[in-house]
This record gives sequence, structure tokens and C-alpha cells, in this order.
Amino acid sequence: MRWKGRRESSNVEDRRRISPKGMVGGGIGGIVIIIVVMLLGGDPTSLLQNVQLDDQSNSSYTETAEDKELTQFVSVVLAETEDVWHQIFNNENATYREPKLVLFNGTVESACGIAGSATGPFYCPGDEKLYIDLSFYDELQNRFKAPGDFAMAYVIAHEVGHHIQNLTGIMDQVNSLRSKLSEKEFNKYSVRLELQADFYAGVWAHYSERSDLLEEGDLEEALNAASAVGDDRIQKSMQGYIVPDSFTHGTSEQRKKWFYKGFTTGDINQGDTFNTANL
Repeated sequence: MRWKGRRESSNVEDRRRISPKGMVGGGIGGIVIIIVVMLLGGDPTSLLQNVQLDDQSNSSYTETAEDKELTQFVSVVLAETEDVWHQIFNNENATYREPKLVLFNGTVESACGIAGSATGPFYCPGDEKLYIDLSFYDELQNRFKAPGDFAMAYVIAHEVGHHIQNLTGIMDQVNSLRSKLSEKEFNKYSVRLELQADFYAGVWAHYSERSDLLEEGDLEEALNAASAVGDDRIQKSMQGYIVPDSFTHGTSEQRKKWFYKGFTTGDINQGDTFNTANL
């Protein structure tokens, strides 16, 4: 990926030296519940009534040379998503509102609650921010076997895809179904939401190729990353079997399919995962 020397976004918020120190009420179990609700696109506000920060303190984080380069990298990727989505929204006679990217170390407070590194990167619609602990990229390479800089770029582009869904009202529409459906039925909508975010990531990659950002092998890196985080692959590796009714993000093949569709078409109107019979 040809990213060095390109514009860095000004929408990066570095909180790696600040971390939540203590909480009143809730406990670890409460955090887990909040995280699950948050990752499924829900509104965890009601669950946060008894969970709040006690105070904050400086963490012992010290930026390494590798961290510094990763910070520059994600800043460039975010800037590239800004350029692409401004262009797409302008073509639709709409205005794109840029999200912020929060870098954290260990734990972080968001409008969706408190999250830890174990949750992985996430988007919070309550504050329109993307959150990522850069140590996730080690996990992406070593645990998920998805190396490469464009695999890392895919992760950011996917979370920006959720921001697009938030701006267009799709996320609210899906969230409104939560109280009307069983967990099993709502999971199906969650999968469609995630696959559409993959599609939007592919649309971004389509425009990035046209702007000479991609190098040989980059597309394969992104497809490998999309496959690596499929529900079936993760469940199989963690518990030895899969439970389709519990899927919330889609299978490896589905995630690859929708990213690739976005990449090949570059047309946001081709990404209606909610009215497609064959995902």
C-alpha cells in the first residue's frame, strides 16, 4: 500500500496515555454485557446507569517507533476514507460528516460505554467515533493470520462503513428492530449490517485503487482479513464447532463476497444487503 507521504487526517484523537482507572458499580460482567450490546449496534445507555468512571489517570504507555509508524498509517488511511466519502456524498448531493478515530491503550471510555482491547476495533454511533487499540494489528497478523498493511486498512474502512450506516439512518432502522425480534432473528439483521459495512469498505478500496493507493497483493490482503474474521472461522477455531444462529457478522465467504462486490462495483447503490435473498 502506497501510504507514506500522503495526507494525515486531523481527526485522530490519541488517548493512549489516558485510561479509565476505576468504576463504580457494574463490574466485569456489566462491562461484558455492555460490549455485546454495543457490538451488535444496540444502545447500551440503559445498562450504563450503574456504571461510571471513578476517575482517570495517566497510563504507563510509551510510544515505540513501531507504534509511531502505525499511528501515521491509520491517520493516512482515515484521511483517504475522508476523501473518498466526501466525493461519494457530494455525488449524491449530500454532505459527509467526518468521524474521529480514537487511539487507546488497554481500556477506553466512549459514548457507548467502557471497552477494552479484547473487544477489537469498534464504532460508536453515540459519539461518531472509531476506536482502536493498535495492538489489535498484532492479533490480526498472529491470531487471525491476516498480515499486510491493506488488511489493517480494511479494518478501519469497515468501521467507517458503520459510520456511513449511521449517517444514512440504516443503523437506527436496524436498532429499532431489537425489541421486536428474538435474539436469533435479530442476529440475522446484525449480519446484514456487518456485511454492508464490508461492502462499504470495498467501495472505499475501489476508489483507493483509482487514486494509485493500492499495490500488488493489497486486494488479497483485504480479502484474507475479511475471511479471517468470519463468524464460522472464529467459532471453529475457538470452540471447535459453529452455531449459525449465533452469527452476528457473517461467514468468511459472505464477508469476502460483499467486500469484493464493493471493490468491483464502486457503487454504493449495489450494497443493499437487507433486501438480498442470497447473502
